[in-house]
Amino acid sequence: MITREFRIRFFAGMLVMGAALFGLAAFAQQQSTGGKSGVILTLNGPVTPPAAQYLAREIEAASAASKEIIIIEIDTPGGLMDSMKTIIKSVLASETPVATFVSPQGARSASAGLYIMYSAHVSAMAPATNTGAATPVEVGGAPSEESPFDENDPGFSDEDLREADQPQPSQGGDEAEETDDVREAAPESTRDQDRTVSEPLSSNDALRAKIINDSVAYIRALAEERGRNADWAESAVRDAVSVTANEALELGVIDLVASDIDDLMQQMNGRTVMVASGEKTLDTENVRLERVEPTLVEKILSFIADPNVAVILMSLATTGIIIEMWNPGSIFPGVVGALCLIMGLYAFQVLPFNWLGLALMGVGAAMILIEAYTPTFGLVGVAGLIVFGFGLFVVFPEGFRVSASVIGTIVALAGGFLAIILFAIVGSRSHGPLIGGDAVRRREGVVDEWSGNEGWVIIEGERWRAKCDKPLTPGDKVRVVSVDGLIVTVKQAKAGGLLDVLQPKEA
Repeated sequence: MITREFRIRFFAGMLVMGAALFGLAAFAQQQSTGGKSGVILTLNGPVTPPAAQYLAREIEAASAASKEIIIIEIDTPGGLMDSMKTIIKSVLASETPVATFVSPQGARSASAGLYIMYSAHVSAMAPATNTGAATPVEVGGAPSEESPFDENDPGFSDEDLREADQPQPSQGGDEAEETDDVREAAPESTRDQDRTVSEPLSSNDALRAKIINDSVAYIRALAEERGRNADWAESAVRDAVSVTANEALELGVIDLVASDIDDLMQQMNGRTVMVASGEKTLDTENVRLERVEPTLVEKILSFIADPNVAVILMSLATTGIIIEMWNPGSIFPGVVGALCLIMGLYAFQVLPFNWLGLALMGVGAAMILIEAYTPTFGLVGVAGLIVFGFGLFVVFPEGFRVSASVIGTIVALAGGFLAIILFAIVGSRSHGPLIGGDAVRRREGVVDEWSGNEGWVIIEGERWRAKCDKPLTPGDKVRVVSVDGLIVTVKQAKAGGLLDVLQPKEA
């Protein structure tokens, strides 16, 4: 008989055996993977709030989980400065080393992407990629063509500087020598009595100068923190210079050029970096990498923030609203247009755009709407299409330009919509009167009753008294020749083809 004590010992033994087997399996798995893991994150597209939220969250999570490495694959034209700083703050606060990798081949890391690369503990690029062009672009307008401040001191012209390098001897012999050597070498324009001072900067130029100087200081601080080329970084901000992967490696802008993730992991192994908690030596051999994707909402918002998607949404919004105004009560076009307008405005909020391009798009849409209400046989409508297409081209600055194929498709669809409007207008002007006696002239009908040269015919569903110079029979097809009051003069219509003969005649 099995006692209670025996059962307790049996189940206890089974529990201990199960725990031992579980621990052995975990140990074997740890030995096979080395107990090391890392994550791969992606920055593909503009640096927007959804992208910043995704990267900051996953960097913080990986750091809290003590991952071995965080790799950010980058292919971006740039983006918002606030979103960029959110990502950089997460990188600087991470206790897990962060490596940025401009990949795949043909990718780029421009503008905000360069700042993120400079903040990373390890910065790498794939062959045939490029980086740079980090001049700030204000949201709502493109940068001015000229720098808001001179590289030279105010009040110095280029001629003055050349004269300062090669002083000219005094002429006339009457001028007393100056005891100060610096004053002797200085050109006349720099002396106190006739020194010229440049005009103060305008408000817009002063603001832009502050933004550029702040950006220069920011990227130089990152460069000094990571030991990278600060002078080139400054030129990338001031002069928008750009370099290839190999040039970036030679200039000390990046640390590595790697063909793929495996090559990057191999080259990073053994490298010592400074993280938030202190120095750390990377051990990237046999690290298990896990790719972490953004959430569905973040993917949708990032998709909307694409320049091509943004202009498509604004075009759909314009089309829907125009249709709703042209045919009130349609509801569906108006609802779709309003939803697309909301999403398009969100995209324009997170993208650097040019007010001129946006204004041109609005003027073009207004001209198309004018064509619908006051027809000019396509002249104003075609001009509106051209203006709208040019606005699509210039609405975003270089690096965010809308694809030519997208612009062509939008203009073609808008042209088709305009053609439908013109067709409807021409049709409405050519069909003639719709009611009254004039409406039945030249229409066809069927004889209902007939006696001699007079009778009754059915025309467009109406019963008319008719007369004809020839006798007719019920069912004959007739055509209206003229209308005299409530009496129509008809003639027998020509016989139709074989199909008309086979069809039964109406009574």
